[in-house]
Amino acid sequence: MENNEPHRETPYALAIGMHADELPDGTPAMRLPYSEKLIGDPDTGVLHGGVITALLDQTAGMVARPPEADAEGIAIATLDLRIDYMGPATPGEDLWATGECYKRTKNIAFIRAWAFHEAREDPVATCVAAFMMGTPNTPRPPL
Repeated sequence: MENNEPHRETPYALAIGMHADELPDGTPAMRLPYSEKLIGDPDTGVLHGGVITALLDQTAGMVARPPEADAEGIAIATLDLRIDYMGPATPGEDLWATGECYKRTKNIAFIRAWAFHEAREDPVATCVAAFMMGTPNTPRPPL
């Protein structure tokens, strides 16, 4: 990922067991330990596609955060997220994700991310995404 330090996980990410980690080469990454709670096909044990989407969205969101911004100081929102599934995740194996910001404007970050087991070059799924930075970080009053 572009940032040297992954930022904190969201409550949803923590609820499904996802957490910031790093690859053997030291690259910041997200790791989703395999869990039977996350199976989408009980006959095969393959993870649900929505869980893989969540992993890629979380990873891309961490990459979108500008390196100079602290985790609490800037809110971000997913504007666009496209997932391409390359094949099923292997039952019983943890899933990893990493990404890169390939373009940043004042308000928008454009991200590529990969979900994989052992190598980014052999992905289970990939994504391209756009994130808006600087969205309100406080709840709006009721209407």
